[in-house]
Amino acid sequence: MADQTPLEAFRQVLTGTARAMAHEPEVEVAFTADAPSQAGKNFRVPMPGRALPADQVAEARGFADSMALRLKHHSAGLHAANRPPEAVAGAVFDAVETARIEALGAAAMDGVRGNLNHALDMRMRSDPIARAQGADEVPLATAIGLLVRERLTGDATPASARAGLDMVRSWIEEKGGEDIDALARAVADQSAYARLAQKLLQDLELTANPDDIDPTESNDAADDEEQQGEGEDDQQQSEDGAADAQMDARAEQSDGETEDGDNQEMDAESDMDADGEPGEEGEEGMMPVRPNRPLSDLPPQFDYQCWTTDFDEVIAATDLCDEDELTRLRAHLDQQLVHLQGAVTKLANRLQRRLMAQQNRSWDFDQEEGLLDAARLARIVVSPGSSLSYKVERDTEFKDTVVTLLIDNSGSMRGRPISIAAISADILARTLERCGVKTEILGFTTRAWKGGQSRESWLAAGRPTAPGRLNDLRHILYKAADEPWRRAKKSLGLMMREGLLKENIDGEALLWAHNRLIARSEDRKILMVISDGAPVDDSTLSVNNGAYLERHLRQVINWIEARSPVEICAIGIGHDVTRYYQKAVTIMDAEQLGGTMIEQLAGLFDTE
Repeated sequence: MADQTPLEAFRQVLTGTARAMAHEPEVEVAFTADAPSQAGKNFRVPMPGRALPADQVAEARGFADSMALRLKHHSAGLHAANRPPEAVAGAVFDAVETARIEALGAAAMDGVRGNLNHALDMRMRSDPIARAQGADEVPLATAIGLLVRERLTGDATPASARAGLDMVRSWIEEKGGEDIDALARAVADQSAYARLAQKLLQDLELTANPDDIDPTESNDAADDEEQQGEGEDDQQQSEDGAADAQMDARAEQSDGETEDGDNQEMDAESDMDADGEPGEEGEEGMMPVRPNRPLSDLPPQFDYQCWTTDFDEVIAATDLCDEDELTRLRAHLDQQLVHLQGAVTKLANRLQRRLMAQQNRSWDFDQEEGLLDAARLARIVVSPGSSLSYKVERDTEFKDTVVTLLIDNSGSMRGRPISIAAISADILARTLERCGVKTEILGFTTRAWKGGQSRESWLAAGRPTAPGRLNDLRHILYKAADEPWRRAKKSLGLMMREGLLKENIDGEALLWAHNRLIARSEDRKILMVISDGAPVDDSTLSVNNGAYLERHLRQVINWIEARSPVEICAIGIGHDVTRYYQKAVTIMDAEQLGGTMIEQLAGLFDTE
């Protein structure tokens, strides 16, 4: 068509090519500003610039070719049946299968080989393997996938990942070199290839060898565990029922004292929707408890810098889209996660009972002064000569507490992870509000992909060397600590908005959340970080040291853990955050996020 844009024409070419490669006439290709993804026959590939730069065009072609080859040469059912349950082993198994799929396409078509190599080169620049300083920092899935690719295709590993791969190459080849050679001979047979991949994982000691397992012993242990679990569940149900009745009575009394005129119905499914006490919106009334701002306390080795902060923004979720869109997004979030909400709510109820137990009031009786003990007035009536009895409330050890949830809003969180993070934060905020613990929910991302106005300013200045951070920060306030949950409920739906999630600069986000906590007057301050990867901003890393953002993140974490009154913990989704944080846990499935958040918080309160 005469009015067709070059970008649309390119998309149609990609679609036609993908259909031909996959032998599937229903394949559809669309551009995305988020992470590339494939859902059946629907491909989402990186959007190139309007001028169609050659490198961005090759990147889009590479992703589209890879997805088409997967559709043609890969059986998802067969893959799932052979995939090991262990987290690291499963990731390696996926990477080895991807190498097989792309090797088949590279062997058949030289143009496809070039596109795949270009896309791989782009991916490796932002992969943790490019920033690894030691063998323990090299992601095994990436390294083994690259080594298998070398054997299957004969193509060299991208320069950005070569140093990281060399740190573990000898260990991989010593233990699994023969297995990798065998993979090359079975590349056309997915079933045989999968069996050889399992052998590779066993030789690398990433999975257990079946010959070393006593099936009788494991079955007996499983039966004993099942019987014990059933008994514990029955006991826990009875305890939960009694505790729930007590908690409901206390909640009704509390709601009667704090209601502000809104007689809203309790949510029957979650039983956790009581209105919190009305509070001030925003940050008014916050009194700093320490005179120095964090940046003024940082040690000399903090050489991190920003090219400019003129284009950064701290913005409320309600300012990023209108009321109607927020309502629609929130409804979409609720609908998508109805089944998850019940499971997380049950765990949240247990957390609530544990917190309330720590806040129970207790008294010392038969005191000489204090509050008159009405329960002992009958004694005075019977014996008028008896003295009055008083009671004194004991001091509770439960400190006034504020909790901040800092959620990674990068593109890699798109889909299931960000949905579960939003609903888990929502339920946790409701739970803590009923326990008198104020909760703040924050998000961090960037305003643009691969640099925004900051990068344009740097280019206009003649590209000075070592410019520091080269993207525009976007820090999002979903719920302020003093804001009741019912007012912030819709704002959490913003995480579902298409195009919001971009890149992540964790160090500065951590300082921002920390600053807000330090300004609070509560005795105890807890910061929980939820992320699924190391800091990545292509614009910054392309003109600075490859570990620039990660090094700054480590410095910030070490400083907070060593010198700040803020208690910090982290949850990594498919990403080992224990390398950074002293208190941290890594999960491989986003479905575990809600329960893990609650367990981590419960552990912090229990230690207190």
